[in-house]
Amino acid sequence: MRKIRNVMIIGILGVLFFGHTVSAEESEQEINLIEDATSGILMEQDTGTILYDKNAHEQLPPASMTKIMTLLLVMESLEKGDIAKDDVIIVSEKAASMGGSQIFLEAGEEMTVNDLLKGVAVASGNDASVALAEKIAGSEEAFVNKMNEKAKELNLKNTLFQNTTGLPEENHYSSAYDMAIMANELLKHESITDYTSIYEDYLRQGKENEFWLVNTNKLVRFYKGADGLKTGYTSEAKYCLTATAKRDDMRVIAVVMGAKSPKERNAMVTELLDYAFHSYETNPLFSKGDKVTEIELLKAEQSSVDIVTDHSVSTIHKKGDEKKNISTEVKLQESWTFPIKKGDEVGKLVIKDGDTIISEVPLTVKETVEKASFGDLMKRSLQELVKH
Repeated sequence: MRKIRNVMIIGILGVLFFGHTVSAEESEQEINLIEDATSGILMEQDTGTILYDKNAHEQLPPASMTKIMTLLLVMESLEKGDIAKDDVIIVSEKAASMGGSQIFLEAGEEMTVNDLLKGVAVASGNDASVALAEKIAGSEEAFVNKMNEKAKELNLKNTLFQNTTGLPEENHYSSAYDMAIMANELLKHESITDYTSIYEDYLRQGKENEFWLVNTNKLVRFYKGADGLKTGYTSEAKYCLTATAKRDDMRVIAVVMGAKSPKERNAMVTELLDYAFHSYETNPLFSKGDKVTEIELLKAEQSSVDIVTDHSVSTIHKKGDEKKNISTEVKLQESWTFPIKKGDEVGKLVIKDGDTIISEVPLTVKETVEKASFGDLMKRSLQELVKH
């Protein structure tokens, strides 16, 4: 099995801007944002750079922002093909009985995954969340186990879920930082904003029980570039919002927890987003799925395999910072076991400023790679003999 060693690519990408990651301590010395929130955070998506935070690791009730993890697992199931958007779900008694925000599902009613996804993303439907959870895992309890497994996978140290909805329950908590990480992961499924950016829509249109969906996140209508993600409110959590907005090549995530009113919550999130767009900019290096390099694998069905980025890759800098030279390096695994599925990590793209590693981005294969058959290997050997 061929061993692949580190490959230098691109070399010096030219003179690019790059500013160092801004620590919370440094930011707070310079600015003082979201004074009336219990906690919050501001993160650039591509690099994961934290631009500002306040009590970002404090464990707090996340209310309906819980549904960011619910949506993440739904999007993963769609991507894996475990469910499809046109699958029809028969609503259970439990799903129909959920209180709080809902789309008023009835037991025995049939609704597609696509419409239920709208019900969660736009109207924060607790009933829609449970219906989707039951479709994917068999029960809400089993789905919650998947949520907590995913939280561990993402190394979320201040998150524990007891339900899919965010309804008040003992030992159900998260943090602003953890919510930002979940949001970042969800946004890698780029079609999610097709749902979270909807301001109004209808379910069961033309029927007697037609339901008007209105987004609980008003910023998607009133803030330039905003296209998600999820609001939350309970009397304990107060008003919360995990928001995202994109302008030019930069997408940022802002989280506010514990605001006193929706108006204050929206104002504080706007304050964070404005700070990001006024103070920072990014330089895109690769889009999601861009070819970074290729390798030859003797025992693979395809002898030449394209290696692509897992998600978009950028550097970030404060506007007006000095220019830096950025280089990239590909580090691939040395042994290969087949099949390799599309999405499986096979290495990392390392972005450097001089000798300093700025970030590491997972690399994967463009398409699933199967093991070569005996016939493939014989044909390949004969082709090599002919060459010589």
